Amino acid sequence: MNVWSALVGGFAGTLVLTTVERAAGELRLTRMDLPFLLGTAFTDNRRRAKMYGYVLHFMGGLIFAMAYGAFFATIGWSSVVLGGLLGALQAGFNGTVLVTVLLPIAHPRIGTPDTAANETALIEPPGFLLMNYGRNAFLITLGSHIAYGAIVAWAIRI
Repeated sequence: MNVWSALVGGFAGTLVLTTVERAAGELRLTRMDLPFLLGTAFTDNRRRAKMYGYVLHFMGGLIFAMAYGAFFATIGWSSVVLGGLLGALQAGFNGTVLVTVLLPIAHPRIGTPDTAANETALIEPPGFLLMNYGRNAFLITLGSHIAYGAIVAWAIRI
């Protein structure tokens, strides 16, 4: 595996993914704000949260690109279609297990079904398939992750 091609693909893929999701939010197609969601795990300062969230999201994109590259190297081939399928799998995991099980455990400022009336959560929980952020949230996440996977696979080309 060429580490540099994985990093370039990860950066480009994450740039596209983040831009699509941000544009969808600005166009009012979803209420999801992923950088804010990630960043508020580390600070309650709303402005800093977005900055931290963008940094974390790009770091995660690079790490996942390396994992995609390792997978492609292990099986001995890659394709844009296979990358897109991996992206779809990642979106499915993110929209189910990550946001409904893991995120509420680790995120100190996200609301949960157990949040008491006297507690104020800074972030509304995403819900299963991100449904609390609008009907389109998961479809936008799915599409942007398919694009991410395809871009990473294109850059790696084994």
